Amino acid sequence: MRSSVRSNQRPRRGRARPALTLAVSGIMLLTSACAVANSDAAGDAGSAGGGTLRVVLTQEPPTLEPCESSLTATGVVVRSNVTEPLVERDPTSGKLQPLLATGWQRTEPTTWTFGIRSGVSFQNGRPFTAQDAAFSIERAVNSDLACNVDGYVFGDEKLRVRAVGPTRLTVTTEKADPILPLRLSFIEIVPRTTDTRAKVRIPIGTGPYAVGKWETGVSISLVRNESYWGRAPAYPRARYVWRSDASVRAAMIDKGEADIATALDPVDASKDTTVAYPNNETTALRLDGREAPLDDIRVRKAIGMAIDRTGIVDALLGGLAKPAAQLVPPGVVGHNDDLATTPYRVAAARALVERAAADGVPVHRRITLVARNGQFAGIAEVAEALQYQMARIGLNVRIRMADTATHLQYQLRPLPRGVGPIALLIMHGNQAGDAAFTTSQYLLSDGPQSTFGTPRLDRRIAAANALSGKARQKAFARVLAYQNEKVAQYAYLAHMRGLLGLSPSVRYRPDSATGDEMRLAEVRPVKARKAANP
Repeated sequence: MRSSVRSNQRPRRGRARPALTLAVSGIMLLTSACAVANSDAAGDAGSAGGGTLRVVLTQEPPTLEPCESSLTATGVVVRSNVTEPLVERDPTSGKLQPLLATGWQRTEPTTWTFGIRSGVSFQNGRPFTAQDAAFSIERAVNSDLACNVDGYVFGDEKLRVRAVGPTRLTVTTEKADPILPLRLSFIEIVPRTTDTRAKVRIPIGTGPYAVGKWETGVSISLVRNESYWGRAPAYPRARYVWRSDASVRAAMIDKGEADIATALDPVDASKDTTVAYPNNETTALRLDGREAPLDDIRVRKAIGMAIDRTGIVDALLGGLAKPAAQLVPPGVVGHNDDLATTPYRVAAARALVERAAADGVPVHRRITLVARNGQFAGIAEVAEALQYQMARIGLNVRIRMADTATHLQYQLRPLPRGVGPIALLIMHGNQAGDAAFTTSQYLLSDGPQSTFGTPRLDRRIAAANALSGKARQKAFARVLAYQNEKVAQYAYLAHMRGLLGLSPSVRYRPDSATGDEMRLAEVRPVKARKAANP
């Protein structure tokens, strides 16, 4: 793989609702209207007056540390706004493009060489060089900071990194890695003066905006980087606030209190101020196979058969999603077109559970279904539907709605002990475009977000990782099929679509990366039309 593109310009990269009653597979679910809280939510004058772009999110980011930007809540603020990577992936075409790098090539079987862009400065005025790039990779991958990007992207592999002058960098892997440039697209570049002993609260990068102020629990403010090397963003300031209720976020758009609102409810889909887009996220139940009754594959497969995906999509997700048969969405290398969604067969699922019970499996042991508040619009209702559908086949399920920090404790290793069998409602976004990032996290026996696996599946994943091109596609497609048939750690729900609220005063086209990386420099004001001469 080689890129030789060189450029001095950066490449492209609501109202309160009435009570609504929904029925899914016999369960009645109620959602109700909610008044707008904290009506100053987006702060100072709006985009038309004060030049501040106002964004309302579902939750406050847990951190702004750049090496944690693969976390959705962090990346949506930090990535491509405050910090930038060497390489970026075009979310529409899937092609890699140079950013802080000018190009790259594989110079040895395990070594890649990158050209580094000159004339770029950090927001603190320091010039960016290959030394900063090398430092950023070392800090994110080879340090003891336990960065999410380390396990998620590199699987704890160590890299040898060397700056060869100010504009040349070499990266050497332990074994041949055909997609190293893609992996490096997840490492945000920071100055080599950045703390290496602790994660930072206020990051410094090369992006079009700098962090002005973070008032915990209130807002995050960004200010335009006037020395930015690329195209200057239209808005001199941006301000993020967060509201967990989708109806509140929608109402803020309708009342002129926000310019962009994320993750709106499907009930708002028909409004002129909303835009639907594919967001590369897949929802699923991760079934902890270490604990009975979920350690029995018959029970895990029964749960997959018990889920009425079409009913959930149509009634609770507004038809804005597509029933899923795998964690990898279409368009990602490794997606298996031949996999069909598990048929909705309640009687057959109940029979599987009964057979497991006859063999001594404690099927009546309480399973905790853990879901995260605000993860997507309607998540509480979806959790209730899943609870009902699992109860129909003889399982005892309770729901625990958790905040982000608590959900992460269940999601990432080391997994909590003494909590019993857990069915974790996850939403996985493969924004990188390659199944390696899904399988290394969610399918490997010791993957950071996997509860168990098998040696044979681990070997299949390792073999697929060493391939490229069509062979890579076929190998990962077979891995996904094997997981469904022989492991069944996941009961899939849907490939999601996002719903974004947009003020009439702004112009922005969301893409599949928007949920993880909302590039504020791509938001432009709508120019007022000049009045006709009398």
